[in-house]
Amino acid sequence: MDYLSIEELVNASNGHLVSKSEEVTSINELVIDSRLANKNNVFFAIIGESLDGHKFINSAIENGCKTIIKNKNNNLEIIGDDVNIIEVENTEFALGDISRYYKNKFDIPYIGVTGSVGKTSTRDMVYAAVSSKYKTLKNTGNLNNQFGVPLTLANLDKSYECAVIEMGMSGFNEIEYLVNIVNPQIGVISNIGLSHVERLGSREGIFKAKMEITTNFDENSTLIVNGDDDMLATLKGKELNYKLKTFGFEKDNTIYCVDFEMNDSDTTFNVMIDNKIEKFYIPTVGEHNIYNAMAAILVGQTLGISLDKIRDGLENLEITKSRMDVIKTDNYTVIDSVYNASVDSMRAALKVLNRYENRKVAVLGDMFEMGSFAEAGHREVGKDASQNADVLIAVGKDARFMVEEAIENGMNKENTHYFETKEEAIENFKDILQKGDAILVKASRGMHLEEVVEFLSK
Repeated sequence: MDYLSIEELVNASNGHLVSKSEEVTSINELVIDSRLANKNNVFFAIIGESLDGHKFINSAIENGCKTIIKNKNNNLEIIGDDVNIIEVENTEFALGDISRYYKNKFDIPYIGVTGSVGKTSTRDMVYAAVSSKYKTLKNTGNLNNQFGVPLTLANLDKSYECAVIEMGMSGFNEIEYLVNIVNPQIGVISNIGLSHVERLGSREGIFKAKMEITTNFDENSTLIVNGDDDMLATLKGKELNYKLKTFGFEKDNTIYCVDFEMNDSDTTFNVMIDNKIEKFYIPTVGEHNIYNAMAAILVGQTLGISLDKIRDGLENLEITKSRMDVIKTDNYTVIDSVYNASVDSMRAALKVLNRYENRKVAVLGDMFEMGSFAEAGHREVGKDASQNADVLIAVGKDARFMVEEAIENGMNKENTHYFETKEEAIENFKDILQKGDAILVKASRGMHLEEVVEFLSK
């Protein structure tokens, strides 16, 4: 991050400087964790779901931090002299406002990426394509919310030529808030699934929330979407105030996949682009990742990057950990997809498992935030498991519906196993698993099935 003066912090946040440091007149980092606070950054006292950052202001000062942004209605006694104290109406919004101010110093293309399933993998692919030509910033890990996005943008400096920003959400107006900070010229929507349906009520609600990415779009903006998705396909042929580009396997898309070859760990696929078949390679598997790669191709083209450069970028793709990582041991082939799960991502992962010639074992855990759709969603996955796996090991509360549905759809009852906890499942693996098995491990993040992956990988 380049520096921001204390005056800039005050003006950007519409704050009030109630205490001024004679020593520190500028900062070069934004932090919301007091343990990371030091002399050269500003600590935002964010009020979260379980912690109030105001309680850690004095800890930040003890660590050497000289600039604090706090809510004006908080009367905490601050210990320490020669400290910049800026009071604002709301520290969360101040973080966004300052990030927006700082981001506007850099006249570079911004790409926003969202979607119900695979948005992080799509972000990684877009980054791979774009960074083949431009030095590009992207979120790390899962920094895709109202805190992560501003902190990501704060990493910009004069060397960057582009930014790819993943935008997550769990309710209405959340992507709109992020868009008003980032103001992307290119938006990507990977698909419309059932993630967060508990809060949004229906796929129609999810579609509406994802479309907030177009909030500030005009005739110079481009929206890139999965044209095979039934919801996103409704955009085709509509009069829009921005450009629309679509990708998929259907021939009415801007670009479409003609055919593909998939091995255990990589994929080669052909895409029809401007009436010419172009060949691409990605070092990962799954038809869903072909979709993600095509989104990246369209972003690259929109930015004027040659197909050869895009091709090179995708060949050197690095996918964020625990998203269809293939781990080969002396005993098993483990497909690690434990980062998160929804009905759509479960089904996509099961299709990948089905491609293996080995005995196919699906270790599947609960999918969260399904609300009244929980039983139906888990049953849908159970039906798919009966068609794509030889053995089903279900873990959690709602996972029992997977087993019930798998049996109802013809899976041998002896090949289905249900455990309430991952610990029970691990204890029983010795009686279920066989040497040479291909094992898919997938669940919502809160199930912590990475412990299963760690056990199987030993």
